[in-house]
Amino acid sequence: MENPLDQKLDLSALHLGNISLGTLLGALLTLVICLVAVRLLTALLRRVLAQTHMDARVQKYLVRTVQLVLWVVTVLITADQLGIPVTSLVALLSVLSLAVSLAVQNVLANVAGGLVLLVTKPFAVGDYVDTPCGAGTVKELTLTYTYLDTPDGLRIAAPNSSLSAGKITNYTTLGTRRIQHSVSASYDAPVQTVRQALLDAVARTPGLLESPGPEVYVNAYGESGIEYIVRSWAKTADYWTAYYALLENIKAAFDEKSVEMPYNHLNVHIVDPLRVERETKQ
Repeated sequence: MENPLDQKLDLSALHLGNISLGTLLGALLTLVICLVAVRLLTALLRRVLAQTHMDARVQKYLVRTVQLVLWVVTVLITADQLGIPVTSLVALLSVLSLAVSLAVQNVLANVAGGLVLLVTKPFAVGDYVDTPCGAGTVKELTLTYTYLDTPDGLRIAAPNSSLSAGKITNYTTLGTRRIQHSVSASYDAPVQTVRQALLDAVARTPGLLESPGPEVYVNAYGESGIEYIVRSWAKTADYWTAYYALLENIKAAFDEKSVEMPYNHLNVHIVDPLRVERETKQ
């Protein structure tokens, strides 16, 4: 009679349902190796992205996406080690992914647009921009929406998919903006006198830059006057203040040099019907 203590325990002979203990231990070891590999690959990806000039939010989204993919691969490898049909599992995941993508396709389009904006950086928080959704100051850029504050006190939530696919004009990024006004002067006023009046108006307007210097041109000859263009530059922060101040100073400079601004006149003649009748009879 054999001593039970002398019998060797055969782990491969033990079963838990349809899964043997040996298979379970092998799957567990595979899972641990995959988790360690996920951690190492994620750390390596973070280190590589840190060496680039990519936006921090884009780096975070990329790392999370790669982590999600690696976790799905880990689940599939572990399931295959346990003898679970991976083909059916992949098919199920594909159907679920398709259903989710169809349900949130607009959200996914905004997310894709947000990633494009974060990578290309056409504007930053605090910039004044003109977009297909309206013009305003950028207050916040999220993965799905960009929030703009308009000059009249409104907040626009612009979908990133619309911004990334449309034209964006950034008025802040270069630091300066050109101010241009068109004014008309009488044909009786000499061109040099008008030009000097416009330059005087620029000189007395605070906020305008000396370099680039102001420019004055004759733009067109109208029916009742000559059209002039005056151009000058200001810092972006001083643009609107200088814009309206220059308008006021132009009128004051024209008055000082007796330059008339022509405008349309309507002459009304009051006719006495009795007088017309008498003249007709004569």
